[in-house]
Amino acid sequence: MGDRYFNQAAHRNAAVTFISAESLEPWAVDPLVARRNVVVRGFDVDSLARGTVFSLDCGDGPVRFEVGRPANPCAWMDVVVGVGAFRGLRGKGGIRCVPLDSGVLRVGPAGLVEG
Repeated sequence: MGDRYFNQAAHRNAAVTFISAESLEPWAVDPLVARRNVVVRGFDVDSLARGTVFSLDCGDGPVRFEVGRPANPCAWMDVVVGVGAFRGLRGKGGIRCVPLDSGVLRVGPAGLVEG
C-alpha cells in the first residue's frame, strides 16, 4: 500500500508517529484507529518539544527518535475514532518523529527515556 505522503515536503522528517493511549480514552476505541505508528501509555508524547531526542527500548536495545512537529488530527478522526475526536484531539494528536537508529520495536512493555 505504501505511504501516500512519501517524499512530500510536509511529511519529511516525520517517518514515525507516536500518540499517547490516554489521549484516545474518551472514545474507548482501539488505539490503532488513530493511524499512528506507535501507541504508548504513561508518557505524554505531546509535551515533547521539537528537537527533543528520546529512546524506546522493547528489549532488543534502544531506538532513538528526534521529535519533529505535532501530528495534528484531521476531520477523518471524527469518522474513525468518533464524533468530536477532531476537536478533542487538538494538542493531543501525537508527534511526528525521525528515527535516529535502526532497531526493533515490539508490541508489549517498553522503556521510554527522554534525553
